[in-house]
Amino acid sequence: MNHRGKHNRGMIEKPKDLIKSIKRLISYLKEYKIGIFFVIIFAIGSTIFNIIGPKILGDMTTEIYAGLMLKIMNVGGINFVKIGQICLTLIFLYVLSLFFSFIQGVIMNGVSNKISYRLRKEMSEKINRLPIKYFDQKTHGEILSIVTNDIDTLSQSLNQCITQIISGIATIIGVLIMMISINIPMTIVSVLILPFCMGIVSKIVQRSQRYFDEQQASLGRINGHIEEIYGGHDIVKAFNGEEKVINTFDDMNHVLYSSAWKSQFLGTMMHPIMGFIGNLGLVVTSVLGGYMTAKNRIQVGDILSFAKYVKNLTNQINQLAQVVSLVQSATAASERVFEFLDEPEEVETKTIDINLESIKGNIEFKNVKFGYNENKIVINDFNAKVEKGQKIAIVGPTGAGKSTIIKLLMRFYDVNSGNILIDGHNINDISRSELRSLFGMVLQDTWLFNGTIKDNIRYGKLDASDNDVIEACKTANVDHFIKTLPDNYNMVLNEEADNISGGQKQLLTIARVILADPKILILDEATSSVDTRTEILIQKAMDKLMEGRTSFIIAHRLSTIKNADLILVMNEGDIVEQGNHKELLNKNGFYANLYNSQFEEV
Repeated sequence: MNHRGKHNRGMIEKPKDLIKSIKRLISYLKEYKIGIFFVIIFAIGSTIFNIIGPKILGDMTTEIYAGLMLKIMNVGGINFVKIGQICLTLIFLYVLSLFFSFIQGVIMNGVSNKISYRLRKEMSEKINRLPIKYFDQKTHGEILSIVTNDIDTLSQSLNQCITQIISGIATIIGVLIMMISINIPMTIVSVLILPFCMGIVSKIVQRSQRYFDEQQASLGRINGHIEEIYGGHDIVKAFNGEEKVINTFDDMNHVLYSSAWKSQFLGTMMHPIMGFIGNLGLVVTSVLGGYMTAKNRIQVGDILSFAKYVKNLTNQINQLAQVVSLVQSATAASERVFEFLDEPEEVETKTIDINLESIKGNIEFKNVKFGYNENKIVINDFNAKVEKGQKIAIVGPTGAGKSTIIKLLMRFYDVNSGNILIDGHNINDISRSELRSLFGMVLQDTWLFNGTIKDNIRYGKLDASDNDVIEACKTANVDHFIKTLPDNYNMVLNEEADNISGGQKQLLTIARVILADPKILILDEATSSVDTRTEILIQKAMDKLMEGRTSFIIAHRLSTIKNADLILVMNEGDIVEQGNHKELLNKNGFYANLYNSQFEEV
C-alpha cells in the first residue's frame, strides 16, 4: 500500500495554467457572443425578479404584523385584500424568473453543445494532420479519452459554469443592493463574512486543482489500458496473463481512485463549510435585527427579508464555490484537448507540382541518415538506386531498419539528412497526399473496418464501381471465397473483422491494393498470414500486379524473394550487401548466412 501511495504521489501533475485555459475557452465563446449576450440578459432578468421576492415577502410580513397589532388594540385588522395582491405579485415575479431562467438554459445548452461539436470536428481534422510519431508515443485509449471523456466533461461543465457564474454574480450584486436598501449597518456586519468565505474557497481550490488534472490524466491512461487489453484478450487468455492484467489495472485504478476521491472530496467539502458560515450569518442577522426592531430602526418584515437575503448570499457563494469544481474539471479537460490541438503537425514542404501520371517509379536514396531520436540513429548512410519496374527486396535481422526505410519513403517520418528522389524529384518537395497516392501497401498486420467487404475493398479507390471491385478480387484470387460467404460482397465485417480468418483478411487487403492500382508497391511480408496453398495463389496475383511497377518487398522468409531483381541486405542501419539472390549466395557473406540459418533452424 505504501508503494502505491508513493506511485500516486509521483504521478500527480503540477497544477497547470488555469488562466491560460480559461482565456482559450473564452476565445471559443466569442464566436457565440450574441447567444452569450442573451444568456446574460435573461440571467440578470431572472435574478432581478427572484431577488425582489424576499423584499415583497417582508412587506407582506410587516402588513400581517401591523394588522395583528391593530387587531390586538381593537382598532382594525389584517388587510387580506392587500396581502392577496402581494401574493399575486410574488407569484407573477417568480413565474417570470422561472421563464427567464428556462430561456437562459436553452440558449446556453445550445452554445455549449456547439462548442463541443466544433472541438470534436477540429480534433477529427487534427488527427489527419498529426505525424505518425505522435501515434507511436500515445496509446489509442489516451487519444479516445480526449475525444470522448474530455470533450463531454468540457461541454457539461461549460453549460453549468457559465449560467451559474452569471446568475451567481448578478444575484450577489442584487442581494447586496437590496440589503443596503434595508439597513446599512446590518449589511456591513453580514458582508464581513465574505472575506472569510473567499479565503476558504481559495485554499480549497489551490489544493484540489492538481487532483482534477491527475484525475483526467489517469482516466486517459486507464482507458488506454482497457482498449489495449480488450483488443488482445485472446492473447491474454492464451498466456494466462489475466492475473498480471488485473494487477496492472488495479494499480491504475488505484491512482484514478485516489486522485478522483481527493478532487471530489475537496470539491464537495465546500458545501457544508459554506452552509455553516451561512447559518452563523443568520444568527448574527437575527440578533442584530431584533435589537434594531426594538429600537424602531427597521420593520419586523425587514428582519425576514434580510435573513432571506443573507441566506441567499451565502447560498450563491456556495454555488460559486461548487462552480469552481466544475471550472477545475473543465480546465483539466480543456488543457488535454488544447494540448492535443496544439501538437506539432506534419509540415508541408511542397514546392513543385508534378503530373502523377508521368511518374515512372525510379527511386534513389542518397546518403540517407535518420533516427527516431536524434541521439539514437538507426539509418546511418543509406544509398540505393532503384529502376522503374524492379522488384526490390529488403532483408536483414530484426531492428536492421527495413521498415524504417519504407516509413521514410512514404514520409511518415522525414530524414535527418540526405535525400530520397522519385524520378529525380526530392520527395520533400512533393505534398504528402500526392506522394502517398503513388504507393500501395500490403502489411503483415491487416486493417479492415466495420463495414461490408465491398466497402473495405473500395477503400483503396473510393470512386471504383462494383465491377472494378469484383475484377480486383478476381485478380487477387479472392472472388471465389467471397462468393461462398453469406451475402457475398455485402457481408458485414465486425469491428475486429474476426468473423473471417487471418488469411482471408490478408487476401482482402491485397485486393484493395490491386484496386488502387498504385505506381509503387510496398509488401511487408504480405503472405505470412496465409496457408501454403493460398500463398501460392497470392504470389501469382502479386507477380501479375508487380509487372511494370516498382515494388519493395520486406521479407523475413528469404525463400520468397529469390526472383527479386535486387536484394538490399541491411544490418544496423546500413546496406552491407546488395545484388540478386544468386550473386549474394555466391559471395558467401551476411546474406548467405541469413539464408542458410533459416534452413538450419527448420
